[in-house]
Amino acid sequence: MAEYTIKMADERGHVLEQTENGASEAEVRDRFAQQGYFVYSIKTKGLLSADIGLQRRKVRQDQFVIFNQQFVTLIHAGLPIIQSLELLIKRQRNPFFRSVLQNVRDRVRGGELLSEAFEAQQVFPKVYTTTLLAGEKSGNLEEVLGRFIAFQRLAVSFRKKLISSLVYPALLVVVLIVMMTFLITFVVPQFANLYNALGANLPALTAFMLAIGVNAREYAPYALAVMAVVGFFLWRWMKSESGSTQMDRVKLKTPLLGDIWLKYQVAVFSRMLSTLLSGGLSLVPSLETAGESMQSRLMANGIESSTRGVREGQTLARSLEQTEVFPEMSVEMIEVGESTGALPAMLNSIAEFYQEDVENALATAMALIEPVILIVMGVVVAFVLISLYLPIFSLGANIH
Repeated sequence: MAEYTIKMADERGHVLEQTENGASEAEVRDRFAQQGYFVYSIKTKGLLSADIGLQRRKVRQDQFVIFNQQFVTLIHAGLPIIQSLELLIKRQRNPFFRSVLQNVRDRVRGGELLSEAFEAQQVFPKVYTTTLLAGEKSGNLEEVLGRFIAFQRLAVSFRKKLISSLVYPALLVVVLIVMMTFLITFVVPQFANLYNALGANLPALTAFMLAIGVNAREYAPYALAVMAVVGFFLWRWMKSESGSTQMDRVKLKTPLLGDIWLKYQVAVFSRMLSTLLSGGLSLVPSLETAGESMQSRLMANGIESSTRGVREGQTLARSLEQTEVFPEMSVEMIEVGESTGALPAMLNSIAEFYQEDVENALATAMALIEPVILIVMGVVVAFVLISLYLPIFSLGANIH
């Protein structure tokens, strides 16, 4: 999708200039022409999907939740969709989000469905546009959006808890890296200069550490350049299908944290699928949407495979079991939900169970990881200091 600057005049002759998103210049021109505007010119500002500088221009999740809460409130009060959008556009302070909402309003005014208008922006999650579509088909948009808001609130809260629990260990790792960099590139070379001036005989441990420090300072720029190049190609590889799948396998095999990552993905999937099914969407489209929204490539591939099984007549529990990705307990609970006709409620129970399990497991993991990091920091610093001060101790002994 591209961003365009359009100059036009309304039926009274008032000249307007604004920024709009669209698939092409012709599409933008036709859209405003159908609304009765006379279009003078359209200029391309940039490609939203390709320009690296614009890829960061996304709608924040918390902003999006607030927008939907206000949107549902206005709809509940009886305001038409277009008028509700216009009121929210006036109150929106984020320029990018405001331009996106203006594009949505213009598309709806031109006759598009609300779900189609939001999907055309290419900045909103698939689960949101599918939820809107389900609400439009069932004629109960307000209730469906209410369920989506509840889902988003839980997702935001869960993510904040996970991030807050990871802040301290990440800070410790950063401190360890900074401290080691300072010791190796600054402190160690200073000791090397001192011992060279004294002409002292150095123990093997000290000579080894001084060699590391001197070489690190000399070759650090080259090492950083190589690491940057390798990191870039690794990042590009991780964005590919095979790379992301392989990285998922590595994550799942990581001791302690792999199990937490899997349970987190199961919780997100279960909550999302429950929200879609409760909104009136059938099972197959709900699975397709949930699969496209997953972060884990292995999980997404497994859901895609199970979707084909369900389409061919298998039960959801059986098709998920065949993927060998989902935990056995989640499959058994889904099987019970299917047999009792209460699948959405059971999926919510699965999400709550695994969410609590993830929080407890993460707290336990952090309780183990934090002292390990502190011990590693102490051992490394002690090793460096002992290796540097060994010659001083020997010199002191020779003086006596």
